[in-house]
Amino acid sequence: MKFTLVGNGRMGQQVAQVIRQSGNHEVAAVLDIDATISPDVFRGSDAIIDFTVREAFLANLPAMLASEVPIVVGTTGWYDVLEEVKLQRAAARASLLYSANFSLGVNIFLRTVREAARLIAPFAQFDIAFEEQHHTGKADFPSGTALRAADMILAANNRKKTVVRELSDDKKLAPDELQVASLRLGSVFGKHSAFIDSDADEIVISHTAKSRSGFAFGAVEAAVWLAGHHKTAPGFYTMEDFLNEKFC
Repeated sequence: MKFTLVGNGRMGQQVAQVIRQSGNHEVAAVLDIDATISPDVFRGSDAIIDFTVREAFLANLPAMLASEVPIVVGTTGWYDVLEEVKLQRAAARASLLYSANFSLGVNIFLRTVREAARLIAPFAQFDIAFEEQHHTGKADFPSGTALRAADMILAANNRKKTVVRELSDDKKLAPDELQVASLRLGSVFGKHSAFIDSDADEIVISHTAKSRSGFAFGAVEAAVWLAGHHKTAPGFYTMEDFLNEKFC
């Protein structure tokens, strides 16, 4: 397969390295975040992988959709306009797969957290909270992965209704609130943890990324999957769709 990469930052470079080392794929082009992009630059590729920033992704989206090349999006921070992006995708009859985190290890971790949140739901003595840690250069917080985890916990545990990102000095956390804390520290690749606590027990479920290669590998695998589905079922997909098929 031939890939066009949008974004030449740390993640874009790692994706390019994974593709070149695969022996099965090649990088057709790497587009810088400041490049002027038209649909023509993508044609001839089998998939696009975008790791940029919110503004660049949204600005480049019309050209990517018009190219009719399947798009994998690792950029985060744009989920407030998710419904608008879905409409643009549908109008173009294109294929797009997005995820806050493409690491296979992280996605196994998220499913484990969801199951743990479900298991403790009937027992009021168990409380749950979530924390994420990243490097100081990460622009958004909480991370997209933490927000995804929060959505999964709320869906699995009916005792938690809303997410609290920050606590003020004069406010206590309500029993139906799920705290999602963020820490920015040095050059941490990414660490996510779910904490479950009762008077008798403490359960900690954690995932620590050792390098960016896991994220890059997952993005490439998802792009290969999406390219295959685009031919028969163009649509709007998430990492869940890819994994559900792999894990079945």
